[in-house]
Amino acid sequence: MPHVPRSASQPELTALFNSVQQHFQDVIVPLWQGPGWNAELALPYEALDADHQPLPPQRYRAMACARQLYLFSSLIGQVPAAEERAEALFRSLQQHFHDAEHGGWFYSIDPQGAPLDQRKDLYTHAFILFACAHYWDKVRDPSAESVLNRALDVITQRFATGDGLYEASLERDWSSLNSGPLQNPLMHLAEAFLATLSAREDAVVQEALVELCTAMQQRFIDPQHGVLMEKPLGAVDNWFEPGHQFEWYFLLESSALLRGSALHTSLDRAFSLTEQWGVHQQSGAVQAMLDLDGHIKDATQRIWAQAEYLRALTLRPDAEAAVQRQLLALQQHFLHAGGWYECRDEQGEVSRKDMPSTTPYHLATCYRGLVDYLR
Repeated sequence: MPHVPRSASQPELTALFNSVQQHFQDVIVPLWQGPGWNAELALPYEALDADHQPLPPQRYRAMACARQLYLFSSLIGQVPAAEERAEALFRSLQQHFHDAEHGGWFYSIDPQGAPLDQRKDLYTHAFILFACAHYWDKVRDPSAESVLNRALDVITQRFATGDGLYEASLERDWSSLNSGPLQNPLMHLAEAFLATLSAREDAVVQEALVELCTAMQQRFIDPQHGVLMEKPLGAVDNWFEPGHQFEWYFLLESSALLRGSALHTSLDRAFSLTEQWGVHQQSGAVQAMLDLDGHIKDATQRIWAQAEYLRALTLRPDAEAAVQRQLLALQQHFLHAGGWYECRDEQGEVSRKDMPSTTPYHLATCYRGLVDYLR
């Protein structure tokens, strides 16, 4: 990430961000260049323990490979050997996960590199599209755009349900699992469509993105509170997650195409309610899951949700004090000399000390938002 110049009006915030950014480049990124890298398979291990040793591999997921492809694509020109690592990850995505028989990409492979969970899920395919859009935007390798186009074809032809939404998962041969649409994969698909549009003009993708957001407003927004549910309205045992509310808000607010849409209006209106119900007033910790009465279903504090809240605050009006407070909370509660804490429990005690290979993606996108904010 580029160095952020000191601003006369916000020297404390800038200094704090420089410190956090330095930690990312000096501590976190090297974990995935060294101990977190399985050179034999040319894939990141799924997670490292607190001593930087890989947890015994049970699987390798295409989604984790794609998130790391995004990470190193974003660092090209800033971190030594980032482009070489991105290229290796791009090749591994094709080599290990592409389904030559049925098309698309497998969910996971086993520790020896053989296909494991061979189902096709939208979450994985959305991240492949997202990562390839960023990688192609950086290197302009025609093979990256070719994979991007293949991912788009699979998503629009296989996952689409015809009403602007998409199935969450399908069998290896694309037969139905009756999964229906789910919020989280659809959010990452919106993110992937936005990444594609930032890399090239694409009328088909633009139309699909607008239709997706229109359908999200109709099918997932609770009409009373304006919060975005995790399952379609009317589903049994539904809930909402503040972290995802903030993530959606950032995507919509940062897009000239989507800003002012009905979905954006809903999330903008519900922002303060989400803070009131889902963010601990003293610690600034983001709660994991709530029901529609504002009762906490899961009080786990996750680093990704903290990062998404912080990133969303960079687009709120007059939020400099809140941005600084939340950046400090992220640094104090989740970052440490050896890396980061993935989760804290309801009492704020560290409940998960392993470091998954998927988390640096959230930190990288958060810090990107802070770079733009401090400009």
